[in-house]
Amino acid sequence: MKYRKLGNSGILVSSLSLGTMQFGRAMKMGNLGQDETGRMIHFAIEAGINLIDTADVYSRGESETFIGAALRGIRDRVVLATKARLPMSDTDFNHSGASRRNLMHEVEASLRRLQTDYIDLYQIHGWDSLTPLEETLRTLDDLVRSGKVRYVGLSNYLAWQAAAALGLAEREHLAKYVTAQMYYSLVGRELEHEFVSFAEYHRLGILVWSPLAGGFLSGKYDRHRPPPAGTRFADAGRFVPFDLERGYRIIAAVKAVAERHAATPAQISLAWLLSRSIVSSVIVAARTNERLAENVRAVDIELAPEDLEELDRVSDPGAPYPKWMVLQLDEAEDPRRRVLEPNRPHQKDLRGARWSSEP
Repeated sequence: MKYRKLGNSGILVSSLSLGTMQFGRAMKMGNLGQDETGRMIHFAIEAGINLIDTADVYSRGESETFIGAALRGIRDRVVLATKARLPMSDTDFNHSGASRRNLMHEVEASLRRLQTDYIDLYQIHGWDSLTPLEETLRTLDDLVRSGKVRYVGLSNYLAWQAAAALGLAEREHLAKYVTAQMYYSLVGRELEHEFVSFAEYHRLGILVWSPLAGGFLSGKYDRHRPPPAGTRFADAGRFVPFDLERGYRIIAAVKAVAERHAATPAQISLAWLLSRSIVSSVIVAARTNERLAENVRAVDIELAPEDLEELDRVSDPGAPYPKWMVLQLDEAEDPRRRVLEPNRPHQKDLRGARWSSEP
């Protein structure tokens, strides 16, 4: 296993972390029980994984409960992350959101289920447009100051929302987000439009969820092989949206690279994400220890420059405005970049490329 900094913090986490949506029955993402959860967590720790990511909403608390029991006696060996914000009740609408009331309630519930007196990384599961941002941030700061939470992170924010949160926290001297848990994959690179450069600027570490696009990048499915019954892709549907035709082109390139490395498509897809320096950890989930072990071997794959170029080219999401203009002005037209970094590949003239592509 290899290790990286957890965003803008001082602790190190494994470059692959254990996702836990498969623990519990309510979400139909694996239906693993207590015994299977315990075996997988112990297997992950022995493999060098030290970051476990969960959420209160995963099977409505059952995932946290199973994790807490599995970590009894070994809690200090892991960096434990959980999330709150999504509804935890079908009848009480105040058991939702990032309000002070709900977060104070949910953190105590998570602590009980996880059988711990502190959470290493407490993440807001999504932007709450109904709660004042300052209310959320002051609550998180109180939790950090109380010792119940060590660090705070965000998940599924737009770049401007994350910028507003970091700016307000700095102005008011509150605990700042150190990580962003976001969807990122070879078939889902929209994060690069704005959020990646924002995260790099603020040293916000990205924790990647669904790195295999709900199982599509495992390479098991194509135009002629629909997902078989019993697979996550068949049971839960397409977990993240993407264009299937583009996805088939990408998976063909992934398989070609995998063949050169005697690896699986899943391992290549994970290795591509691990090549991104902004990524603190890639969250992987599995139904069996054998599949988890296969994913872990991705950390040993070193993709060659030509591999990365091939994968980048086939999965390129394009550059919408204003990103293409930002790149045009800061990269293609500014000579200082080429003077300071002569060996670095630089952005070509985007406007010329756009005109030349016209019929």
